[in-house]
Amino acid sequence: MDIGGSGIKGAPVDLERGELADERYKVLTPHPATPEAVADCVKDVVDHFGWTGPVGATFPGVVTGGITRTAANVDKHWIGTDAAALLTDRVGGAAGGCPVTLLNDADAAGLAEMRFGAGRDRTGTVIVLTFGTGIGSAVFTNGRLIPNTELGHLELHGHDAEKRASTKAKEDEELNWQQWAHRVQKYLAHVEMLLSPALFVIGGGVSRKAEKFLPLIEGIRAEIVPARLQNNAGIVGAAMAAQAARTGAPPTAEPPAADGSPAGNGAGPAARTRPAEGPSPADRAPSAAVDSPVGWPDAGR
Repeated sequence: MDIGGSGIKGAPVDLERGELADERYKVLTPHPATPEAVADCVKDVVDHFGWTGPVGATFPGVVTGGITRTAANVDKHWIGTDAAALLTDRVGGAAGGCPVTLLNDADAAGLAEMRFGAGRDRTGTVIVLTFGTGIGSAVFTNGRLIPNTELGHLELHGHDAEKRASTKAKEDEELNWQQWAHRVQKYLAHVEMLLSPALFVIGGGVSRKAEKFLPLIEGIRAEIVPARLQNNAGIVGAAMAAQAARTGAPPTAEPPAADGSPAGNGAGPAARTRPAEGPSPADRAPSAAVDSPVGWPDAGR
């Protein structure tokens, strides 16, 4: 399950191949997107497939121990809610047949991209960014996830970054690809300044049109590639989390062992063979900065 600010979608997942095992089913996110209303929609999607097993679900905000801590693009009643318990009760009913594992939506997408997609076999710092209603982020160092980074809420000159550079911002302000790419470039430059990643993976629905905007982004030293799983990454990553929950281990970008036991620490040399070192300090001299300090252009620029 992938719970978003505009849609709630799900599908069974083949976790050996990292692919959907059936055509995904989507319903619109209710407004207001209260916990109870969203839980009803999640149940609708699960019931559509006649599913009776474990369910992984994403949430567009910080999730710790199944409790949702922030709610930028859904109703504020989510804050402090034991959402995993609520969804388990709603989906599984009294029998509890469908235990729900909940995690941050971008973290789920990142886990999928690191195991099956554009981040596979990469070391160093990799940042997966999902552009949609907001901007989600998943940060990995040598295959290990740093959860709940929420880099879409970085403040840049008084603006919440996702309010200016998300796909929703592009649509709301009717920006062309050049205008929007310039905003994304400013955002990536700021994130690069803070974390010096070796690789940016650009996900979300807009990744299907990567050829329209990625070539327009200039001056970023890190490699920038589109997500391979595109908008299905969240569903696949949620299923990975549900699988990991059955073993009592946190979800990892590494596949489980052949016997189903949890993966290792995610940084073994056999698992990650393509080092992706970030730029050296010399390469990051002030003269190489991208229009720093970062500021937002006017919509017409």
